[in-house]
Amino acid sequence: MQRPDAVISTKAVDGAMAEQPKASMRRGTNLPAMADFNQSVILDAIRRSQTGLSRVELASATGLSAQTISNICRRLLDGDLIEEAGKEISGPGKPRTMLRLNPEGRFALGVHLDPTVMTFVMLDLTGTVVARSSHPTPTSTDPDFIIASLVAALTSLIDESGVSRDRISGVGIAAPGPIDRLRGTIVDPPHLMGWHQVALRDALSVGVGLPAILDKDVTAAAIAEMWAGGQSGLGSFVFFYLGTGIGAGLVVKDEVVRGSSDNAGEIGHIVTDPDGPPCFCGMRGCVLVTCMPQSLVREADQSGVFGAVTVSYDTSSVDERFTELCDAAAAGNAAAVEILDRSAVRLSKAVSVVANMIDLDRVVFGGPFWTRLSEHYMRRIPALLEELRAARSIHRITVMGTGVGEDVAAVGAACLVLDEALAPNPRSLLLS
Repeated sequence: MQRPDAVISTKAVDGAMAEQPKASMRRGTNLPAMADFNQSVILDAIRRSQTGLSRVELASATGLSAQTISNICRRLLDGDLIEEAGKEISGPGKPRTMLRLNPEGRFALGVHLDPTVMTFVMLDLTGTVVARSSHPTPTSTDPDFIIASLVAALTSLIDESGVSRDRISGVGIAAPGPIDRLRGTIVDPPHLMGWHQVALRDALSVGVGLPAILDKDVTAAAIAEMWAGGQSGLGSFVFFYLGTGIGAGLVVKDEVVRGSSDNAGEIGHIVTDPDGPPCFCGMRGCVLVTCMPQSLVREADQSGVFGAVTVSYDTSSVDERFTELCDAAAAGNAAAVEILDRSAVRLSKAVSVVANMIDLDRVVFGGPFWTRLSEHYMRRIPALLEELRAARSIHRITVMGTGVGEDVAAVGAACLVLDEALAPNPRSLLLS
């Protein structure tokens, strides 16, 4: 439970009462909260073990007493959250019963709303995708119309999966920012016109009949990488999301960086080319106008890559033309190659700003447009980035594509739901 911000009124200043922040104080806990927290600790320990853990190993890993381990494991077995996975002999004494997550114990839904494509997944308790679908995002940006489309697609996915609704813990939503995560609203995203304070979380919860969680798409993508990306999701890394927009999900020492309003990762106004096209912010050559798919399509149109075809700039047309641009570069079209080369140089500058600021181990690329760019970018960006890094003489940095796949943001959204159930959260111990 989150502690509400506490303020106290102090003396009047210029005839008005000023409010000053009250110092944070540690609060105690109660036994039910502690029991839930310990259960999460055990579930998380089992999740992180590839082959499962015995009760003795759980006691060693968590520091909990044998009696506490036994009581919680009995409750988890009765609730179908874990299952026994055979015996293992380890030294003298009786064989130990191994415990692992029951994949079908619970499921989670994830939806990624990108202005170009809507992606839907269902994960089992181990984080494995058991069902998925995707649909073009409606060209009409009317919130009610798009929300109705999201509800219909999620309902179809549930029906087609054959999974009982009482086994589905909830639905996670990954959406373009800015967002108000506490209220569950979308706040004026640049590519969804008319989405001002749209209560997407509550609308989907009511429409689907399940609890819902909302987060930024770039943050959800970083969470997916931590849950299911393998080596790419360990330590400190930045997830560069390449979709209709570009953003960064930040992880430092295995902790997601959200920022004070949960909107960290807005990199659109990092200048990558001082002589580049003007940006609406007043500067020139920002990421928004030099690296986004729409910007690259515009450059390709001006360079004659598409011939005499009239190019439209709605999200669907940009998606189609972007594919043509990448195909032309792969076929050796000199103008197309130059555009992608130039974009690789620009994006490397933006990546280096983040990498130098946080001193990262790894840069991970992903998102709906990544696959089309991956071959070209992976030939260029690692070397370009190394030249721009301040700590290059101390340690190297790894550049790689996502280990999760194109559905990374939707998978991350579903992982938000699993994280609520499986990951211990110290905030749950605080009294309200």
